Amino acid sequence: MSAGFVIIVTGILVAVPCAVLGTLLVLRQMAMVGDAISHAVLPGIVLAFFLSGSLGPLAALVGAGAFGLLTAVFIEALRSTGRVKEDSSIGIVFTALFALGAFLISRYAGNVHLDLEHVLYGEIAFAPLNTLVVGGVDLGPRTFWTLGIVTVLALGLVLLLYKELKVSTFDPGLAVALGLAPGVVHYLLMGAVSVTVVGAFDAVGAILVVAFLIAPPATAYLLTERLSYMMVLAVAVGVVSAVAGYYLAYAANVSIAGAMAVAAGALFATAVLASPTHGVLANAARRRRNRRSFARGLLLAGLSRSRRSTEHDLAHHLGWDGERVSTVLRAARSGGFVLQTGNGEVVLTRKGQEAVENLSRALR
Repeated sequence: MSAGFVIIVTGILVAVPCAVLGTLLVLRQMAMVGDAISHAVLPGIVLAFFLSGSLGPLAALVGAGAFGLLTAVFIEALRSTGRVKEDSSIGIVFTALFALGAFLISRYAGNVHLDLEHVLYGEIAFAPLNTLVVGGVDLGPRTFWTLGIVTVLALGLVLLLYKELKVSTFDPGLAVALGLAPGVVHYLLMGAVSVTVVGAFDAVGAILVVAFLIAPPATAYLLTERLSYMMVLAVAVGVVSAVAGYYLAYAANVSIAGAMAVAAGALFATAVLASPTHGVLANAARRRRNRRSFARGLLLAGLSRSRRSTEHDLAHHLGWDGERVSTVLRAARSGGFVLQTGNGEVVLTRKGQEAVENLSRALR
């Protein structure tokens, strides 16, 4: 099993659960929860050391996981008061817990080397070197097992509670009326996010986890308006980012996790430009069509009053210059809304008259 294959599969196993859960976070306007958890787990790592006396990654991950769940609980508790908005509650909780962790380290563990890199600063390039050995049997890369379990749990939760998650995401009031317990669903989702984020820290580090939680779902959000399609597209974007990022890192000799995050950002930028519904190019084309349609409507309305006019008369009546009148008139003629007679008069066609009547009804 080559090192490149292990790294790519590890990236995919991070991208899949992050994309699925991140889709729900983006729709709930909680995209930064993953980043909050990545900071807020620090006191959990410190307390795990105090309680276990161990500097190993297992104790650190357990402590981090517990405080990841606690972070989600605190954020929701603040938000549910109605006096603190979602983004503010996220910022308050993660800064407070991160500061608490820094205080505990400086006050009680200043001379102890806590194994923070296993949780906060994981490196995906080391995934092939960290194998799982049970009873003297090498079971392959540890990340395949840990992230495989995380992926199964995340996908299982979404499949099992898809209806509840969908309704509570788009209409919490309806979820309450239907008896779907949106509060319980929310905490289950936050628990899954916490387990996914903390479980992936050891393999790839916080930066790539946060990038995969946000960039692929945000990209899919620009491309579709159906939840199921959005999840599938987010997973596809995450997988492509993992594969493309690895080869980009190999070609440029740069950080693999950083290259994967850059690939995800590049795909998002492409969607921002080229999305058929929300993209910059589509919006520019839509505004251009609207301007043309509005100008044509003004011209047709002007013609409807006199029935016959020359270009000069239209320019005078509409207050336009001759070039603009010629441009709009040419488009209206090609669309079959007007006819131009041999003596230069412009006449409405039946299609043009219907367009004027439709415009009048719309204005009324």
